[in-house]
Amino acid sequence: MADLSEFRVGGGIATDLSALEPVEPPGQPTTPYRWRWVALAVLLVAEAMDMLDALVANIAAPSIRMDLGGGESTMQWLGAAYALAMAVGLITGGRLGDIVGRRRMFLIGAAGFTAASMLCAVSVSSGMLIGARGLQGLFGAVLIPQGLGIIKEMFDGHELGRAFGMFGPVLGLATVGGPVLAGVLIDADLFGAGWRTIFAVNLPLGLLALIGGWKFLPESRHAVPPRLDLVGVVLASAAALLVIFPLVQGRELGWPAWTFASIAGGLALFALFGRYEVRKASAGGDPLVMPALFRKRAFSGGLVVGAVIFAALTGFSLVLSLFLQAGLGYSPLHAGLGSLPWSLGMILGFAVIQIAEKHGVVERLGRKVIQAGVAVMALGLGLLVLTLHLAGTTLTIWSLTPALLIAGLGMGLVMGPFFDTVLSAVDPEETGTASGTLTAVQQLGGAFGTAALGTVFFSSLGRGTSPGAYTATMTSTLWSGVGLLALAFATSFLLPRPGDRRRG
Repeated sequence: MADLSEFRVGGGIATDLSALEPVEPPGQPTTPYRWRWVALAVLLVAEAMDMLDALVANIAAPSIRMDLGGGESTMQWLGAAYALAMAVGLITGGRLGDIVGRRRMFLIGAAGFTAASMLCAVSVSSGMLIGARGLQGLFGAVLIPQGLGIIKEMFDGHELGRAFGMFGPVLGLATVGGPVLAGVLIDADLFGAGWRTIFAVNLPLGLLALIGGWKFLPESRHAVPPRLDLVGVVLASAAALLVIFPLVQGRELGWPAWTFASIAGGLALFALFGRYEVRKASAGGDPLVMPALFRKRAFSGGLVVGAVIFAALTGFSLVLSLFLQAGLGYSPLHAGLGSLPWSLGMILGFAVIQIAEKHGVVERLGRKVIQAGVAVMALGLGLLVLTLHLAGTTLTIWSLTPALLIAGLGMGLVMGPFFDTVLSAVDPEETGTASGTLTAVQQLGGAFGTAALGTVFFSSLGRGTSPGAYTATMTSTLWSGVGLLALAFATSFLLPRPGDRRRG
């Protein structure tokens, strides 16, 4: 199985692995697709575009609020709307590629993502921008899942490994460069556009993906197209919205009774969704999520661990940007540079995992590698708390660097083996649905983290505006992040034990 950690660290993972099932009968000779390397470059442009959009909004959030107005929840919604829409659309987007063709859905996704980016760039209110971010997420959920299936049909043998290997450097570069690029564009204020340029960058990238996809991508679809579970889509989407909306908006509204009712209703709707999927599978239909997956302890545990890890990651990214800009008075460019140690640490963690996998260390240690990564992340956040306490008013980017580097290293150690470890207990015929579900939960966890840690941050801050108030607030939020990581560590014992990765 390909190491999925090479494909995505932030936004969404291109993991509709049902696409990996062959369309042509086994053993039938095929001629390599002539334009396969050019087509791969097109797919990488789309991946980089999605990755950048998942990262830049946090850096731009304070500038956007200053320009368009809105409450503190506006800054949370900029990330949560994108992640939530991506989460509820990923499995559906992959299924649509199986049904009507992956090239066609790629083109629709690229066109829609580009148009939504234009809407973001010209937004005149915070509500319009949040809605456009949701559209970006939905079209991203159509665009991104098509890549793996197309790559699998264009490449085979050693070339397939080389093609997959291209994702790591490209997405690593996007991870490091995204926040810095956002800071540079906002500070440059080209043509007086300010933060709008971070979305305008998607226009040439989107057009390149659209034109390149139309000219160079081969048509590709599932041999036996499944039917789309529309009822399942509606139930899952409504349940996610009912939970996330009050988490983001509740604090600003004073936590009225309807917010708690909404969360309870969302959880009940998730339970109803589960029952519906079980009944649909029993009746021989095509459920959105295969119920048998949840009877595999390793997979169910992986969903919980993944949701918590990505909640901590995405929520921390937001509050770090808020702290650097609003608390310490850094410019967007300096805030982007301030997050570099986190990104570099993450890439270092991935490199360590790649070396360890070549020597069989990851296979021998199994979930212990992920547990070690979670512990290193928690250590990094703890060191951040200590740094805030010791540095006081003399806090600088350089004083934050060691702790951020360690926290990023832990994240890389977790994500490097995570997807392969969780999916190792899944049967081959279940891989497509399992990977899509895992990716969707990743995005849902990101939306939850933005809502939860953002709420902790603003609740702790209250009306405080001094650097000391922001430091105390950041300390409280970091301890909340450590709490999330403790939960992730506890649930990680549900993952396969060393030497037992192929059993659920």
